[in-house]
Amino acid sequence: MSQRLINLSPELKSLRDEGLGVDVRGGCLIVQPLPYVKSDKTIAYGALVVKLNTASDEKLCEVDDHCAFFSGELPCDVDSKPMEWLAVDHNQIELGGIAVHHRFSRHLPGRQYKDYYELVTTYVGLICTAAEHLDHSVKARSFPVIEENADESVFMYADTASSRAEIEAITKKLAGGKIAILGVGGTGSFVLDFVAKTPVAEIHIYDGDVFSQHNAFRSPGAPDKNDLKARPQKVHYFQERYARMHRHVIPHDAFISEANIGELQQMNFVFVCFDPVVPKKLVVSKLEEWDIPFIDVGMGLNAVNDKITGIVRTTTSTNDNREIARANIPLTGDDEPNEYATNIQIADLNALNAALAVIEWKKLAGFYADLGREFCSAYTLATNAILKLDSA
Repeated sequence: MSQRLINLSPELKSLRDEGLGVDVRGGCLIVQPLPYVKSDKTIAYGALVVKLNTASDEKLCEVDDHCAFFSGELPCDVDSKPMEWLAVDHNQIELGGIAVHHRFSRHLPGRQYKDYYELVTTYVGLICTAAEHLDHSVKARSFPVIEENADESVFMYADTASSRAEIEAITKKLAGGKIAILGVGGTGSFVLDFVAKTPVAEIHIYDGDVFSQHNAFRSPGAPDKNDLKARPQKVHYFQERYARMHRHVIPHDAFISEANIGELQQMNFVFVCFDPVVPKKLVVSKLEEWDIPFIDVGMGLNAVNDKITGIVRTTTSTNDNREIARANIPLTGDDEPNEYATNIQIADLNALNAALAVIEWKKLAGFYADLGREFCSAYTLATNAILKLDSA
């Protein structure tokens, strides 16, 4: 399936954004599934096929044919009477890779269709109104799943959320590039969840741990108990799930060390989502040396008076603030345990930490407005305050 021409054509994109299932194949626009009434008053689903008039640069020209084709039985009105007045012939031919059975002809009074949006919505109204009247749960605009072509998108299906919100040009600022997520435990797994919903070219995930029962309680989704019994490696567990949405989630079943640190030199951005100081020193030093921007996340939580309190920290390091960032990343001392290491019921804080990190990454990319240019922030749980620890 191809969405390229649809994305380039406001009139076709509007059809998709309103919930019609649209696709372009073989020079034809295919709209399906469309509910219609059969002669026995049952409801079936068919497809409308419209020949497109396109230029060599894959842009639509003006409508040059008011006819359309239908795949299915001849639709009926609410009284089960076939719409013979709509069809001009009933020969089966193949268009756009599907068999069509009827050619429809519907002129507008005194003028041509101004565009394909008007043509399609006119025919959809004629075909589907009776079915929607007989069964109010039936909708022509049903927002069906729209698959994407691997050559055109990193997604398995179209990002209609950006399209409907008319922010596709802004979303493209996140496209391309290679992102690494070091550690897909609590916070790192939520970072993956958020980044997988963006059009980055590749997402590399690094972790050498097994996906265990405690991970299920501080990561996105709801694993099946059989998943836990199988004890998969974290990176393979998450790759399998997010590959259903993003084509290029690449697992690395290892912790970062001297042996594989060089792989990060090919990245455009890195999320550092693990705690041990020794490998973190290595990562920070090398990313600074290679001029690669990164975000380090972390929490410090403790039980006080039978309640959890603490701070959720997000630190951004770019060429503009390396020294400031280093001062806010824990790179000295022992890895002292706190409640974060054992308390598994904190998925909300993991998600918050990840959200703050991904929001900052999107600010750096120009997706979100950024007037403060903060490079380190801290959310204090007890006071519900987010503090800027530095600024440019």
